Amino acid sequence: MNEDVFAEKLAQFKQNEKPEVVLLVADNPELIRITVAWTNTTVTRMKRTRQPGDLSDAEFWDWLWKHAQYSTEELLLKSSISKYGFEYKIQMLIGNRVLYPDGTVNTYVQRYLRERVLKLFEEKPKRKMRKSE
Repeated sequence: MNEDVFAEKLAQFKQNEKPEVVLLVADNPELIRITVAWTNTTVTRMKRTRQPGDLSDAEFWDWLWKHAQYSTEELLLKSSISKYGFEYKIQMLIGNRVLYPDGTVNTYVQRYLRERVLKLFEEKPKRKMRKSE
């Protein structure tokens, strides 16, 4: 039953995403690397949890994260980020709902990152050679 509550509440958070969180990640290479690494990090839910009571959204968000398990070492390794300041950065991404406790990422952030990658692969127009006479 708790898995249903977990999935239901997580789906509600995902339905109420805010596009502004993209601004937190944009132009910050370390946050981008953590976000990309998050999608490649193993994230699981705790099997046995107590049924949550009547919680506010902020309390429910914390409850979801308390029941998510992931390896900080794996995330550090995959993101190639220094341990110094890492906890602050990951908490910022979690607190602003950029990262989700199921291993996914805010869809607006995901879209932004995909567009950045596509721009990297766009074919650049070839410059015409000048005739020197």
